[in-house]
Amino acid sequence: MVAGVRDYAIFLLSPEGIVSSWNLGAELIKGYHAEEIIGKHFSIFYPQEAIDKGWPEFELNTAASEGRFEDEGWRIRKDGSQFWANVVITAWKNGDGGLLGYLKITRDLTVRREIELALRDSEERFRHLAMSATDYAFILLDPGGYITSWNPGAEKIKGYHSEEIIGKHFSIFYPKEAIDKGWPAHELMVARTKGRFEDEGWRVRKDGSRFWADVHITAFEDDAGKLRGFWKITRDLTERKLAEERLRRSNKELEQFASVAAHDLQEPLRKIQAFGDRLRTRATSLDAQSRDYLERILASAVRMRTLINDLLAFSRVTIKAPPFGRVELEYLVREVTTDLEVHIQQTRGRVEIRSLPTLDADPLQMRQLFQNLIGNALKFSRPEEPPVITIDSKRAGSFWQISVRDNGIGFEETYRERIFEMFQRLHGRNEYEGTGMGLALCRKIVERHRGSISAQSRPGEGATFIVRLPAQNHGGQYDQENSYRRLDG
Repeated sequence: MVAGVRDYAIFLLSPEGIVSSWNLGAELIKGYHAEEIIGKHFSIFYPQEAIDKGWPEFELNTAASEGRFEDEGWRIRKDGSQFWANVVITAWKNGDGGLLGYLKITRDLTVRREIELALRDSEERFRHLAMSATDYAFILLDPGGYITSWNPGAEKIKGYHSEEIIGKHFSIFYPKEAIDKGWPAHELMVARTKGRFEDEGWRVRKDGSRFWADVHITAFEDDAGKLRGFWKITRDLTERKLAEERLRRSNKELEQFASVAAHDLQEPLRKIQAFGDRLRTRATSLDAQSRDYLERILASAVRMRTLINDLLAFSRVTIKAPPFGRVELEYLVREVTTDLEVHIQQTRGRVEIRSLPTLDADPLQMRQLFQNLIGNALKFSRPEEPPVITIDSKRAGSFWQISVRDNGIGFEETYRERIFEMFQRLHGRNEYEGTGMGLALCRKIVERHRGSISAQSRPGEGATFIVRLPAQNHGGQYDQENSYRRLDG
């Protein structure tokens, strides 16, 4: 059995340390055939510095006096290369206690040692990074959530010196309402079961002030799968949070202003149109230039009314927006094409509707979105070729990707961001009517639905608008009563 063992070098030594047997494992690990090594002193396997220190003799003397010797260290193969060895030497004695020799068992642990050294090096680099970082709080928690290490970043962000906080439970950083809800324990539970937890929320400094934190917690285990603790990394994002809040308030104020201004402009505009229409009935008494002025005034009033309506639509996307419901997009888009039927026929175009999903959305805003995208494709068609608009979708992770593709005039790729800005037009008003609000409204609708919109195009080769919407979107106050689907089943 010993002779056939491949993973262990097992051989006998005489009381003087002379090799007297050799197995297959010894040959594979050390490189010698039996006839090359039997009769040689076992110190042949040791580096010169170990021989100079008398280490081989020390091993035998220890084994003889204590019955056993175990060690790890560098050993030498026949070809001169070194390997990291685990060595066990056991004294072999007769019934009277007389020494007959030694049994020596050696394992090659070079790979394991390299892994351990690499891991140790990695841990040292990470520890150095953690201790030198000042913009991140690196904190080590034990399995119960008690703090066992503290870096300068943690001191800077949270305000505690290491001697004040090590040994305390990490829930000390959480507001009372979060502690009452059991949120710290929930974070550790998620990190333990899923390996990782991420969150943003308010945390508390030593002085009682709050800061907005980006938190990552990672569980780590030993080789047996036993939980050793958690790494907790925290960033202070208070400035970003406050900036977002300021921007949100500013946007809300702008939206309210646009809504109020648009309503207040309606009355003087109605008077301009009413008096203009009265003058038109008396146009026969006006000279040609006066009639031209009048037509320009009325045309401007029409454009102004269109702009006001677009501004109102833009402001209503988030002001008093209704809750989301289930929307069957394929049915909704077919309704939109029915509403646009006259325009489609006038351009001799066609709309191909392929598979579209059912998702959580605001049905009125989805109607606005696709009415604008399809209307846009019809407007910017090529005179010499009837428009063909293809609407399709595919699943992309947790999102639906919906494409609206046309064969129209297209545009330069450099304008693909500009076209979604308010009042931006790539063509003169005399060429194509409109206020430059349509695609800005589309982007606002999509962003309200936590999605995104982009465009791809080349001049003369049509354009493709790509809308990404979440498959599940209950963040918009989902309401089952507002579901929008086929009524005929």
